Amino acid sequence: MTTLSSATFASHYPVTGEVLAEYPITDRDQVIAAVARARAASAAWQNLGFAGRRKVLLKWSNLLITKLDEITELVSRETGKPVSDAKLEASLAVGHLGWAARHAEGVMRTSHRSPGALMANMSATVERSPVGVVGVIGPWNYPIFTPMGSISYALAAGNTVVFKPSEYTPGVGMVLAQTFAEVAPLADIFICITGLGATGKDLCESGVDKLAFTGSTRTAKLVAASCATTMTPVVLECGGKDPVIVAADADIKRAADATIWSAMSNAGQTCIGAERVYVHESVADKFIEEALKVARKIHPGAPGVGNYGPATMPSQINVIQGHIDDALAKGAKAVMGGSDSVKAPFVEPVILLDVPENSTAMTDETFGPTIAINRVKSMDEAIALSNASKYGLGSSIWSKRQGKKIARQLHCGMVAINSTISFAAIASVPFGGVKDSGYGRIHGPEGILEFTYPRTVVRARFQLPIAFTSFKRTKGNDKLIVTLTRMLNGRLG
Repeated sequence: MTTLSSATFASHYPVTGEVLAEYPITDRDQVIAAVARARAASAAWQNLGFAGRRKVLLKWSNLLITKLDEITELVSRETGKPVSDAKLEASLAVGHLGWAARHAEGVMRTSHRSPGALMANMSATVERSPVGVVGVIGPWNYPIFTPMGSISYALAAGNTVVFKPSEYTPGVGMVLAQTFAEVAPLADIFICITGLGATGKDLCESGVDKLAFTGSTRTAKLVAASCATTMTPVVLECGGKDPVIVAADADIKRAADATIWSAMSNAGQTCIGAERVYVHESVADKFIEEALKVARKIHPGAPGVGNYGPATMPSQINVIQGHIDDALAKGAKAVMGGSDSVKAPFVEPVILLDVPENSTAMTDETFGPTIAINRVKSMDEAIALSNASKYGLGSSIWSKRQGKKIARQLHCGMVAINSTISFAAIASVPFGGVKDSGYGRIHGPEGILEFTYPRTVVRARFQLPIAFTSFKRTKGNDKLIVTLTRMLNGRLG
């Protein structure tokens, strides 16, 4: 835990605005001190080795499971989401922690490379080493699942971590650090610092060896610029405008049910949630009918009352309102809800049809319980419209026979065929996007390697009779090198 600051900020229950707790605003000197403490603990954490770290992380995983009800209640209070959703989120986070703990050693195992015929006397290997201290800045929409996708993998790789949770969900971050401290063999392996935006900026400039950020594309650009001043590499997991493609041969009922859930669960506050649908015109009417059946049965409300909760970040209400109004002004048709569906802090389900592609409801991330449905004449048209977005995070395809063919043509980091956001729950696959959705990956082997760097080690097993790396090299030696290069041209490499 970091030293308490004299300045504080409050976390609130988004349903009523009630103050939940006060947390310290960690100032710049305290951030730098926290990173220094994490760096001092780094060698001991690395020296535990894979087996030692695995034991600690699995103990932490078991502890989190025993405290699941307590943790998910806090997640629900800070975000306003149903407790059931919080339990699903926390359970998936624990699953990722266990996977990272068990697989880090295999992923980071030293690999042997062929030296090639010209360098046949050499042994060539590539080792993987942890970068050192990893800074993590987490989001508020999934305050345990998303940051643990970086924290778990960074710790398993042998790094120490300094975590700055969102100012909307600081309590979850503190609980993660407190529970880890209960099982940790020494202090400062995992430190939580709380604060506002300035604290995050200070973490970017604190000298961490890598920083993982999850949040909006706008903020990600500021984070990347701030980290650039200290040459700190970054992993950026940003927003999305995730498309759903529904082919003529899709299971329409399943597609509609999954799409409405994807779009409106967690009040639409899911970066990989459905935001726009391109459905083949031959099945569009049926899809819309089924989507309406599902949407009419759900409503927002406080935990225990609604199928989903409020907008956790109050300012998002204005964004949602603006997107709905812009779409309608440009000619979209609201078949469910509309401009008056925004009743802060809640937004009732909104389904829009025939939404112009230049409206903000189609170009920008809405992050609310809305969905835009447009008809297309072909899958080629659906693919082209999907790829036209500045975002490239996730997507969903519904087709009995064309799923893989369509998936190969999408410009995004993740695709779910005949399912929705399922890739987030599979610990063995990487998570991340392209274009304005960010770069770098969490989860899977790639998520472990993201928090390491490669070290090449070559060793002369025996000395060649001809010394190529010597001032004694002759013209004859040069001719031999050129001749062999022409003959081999990369063969036997």
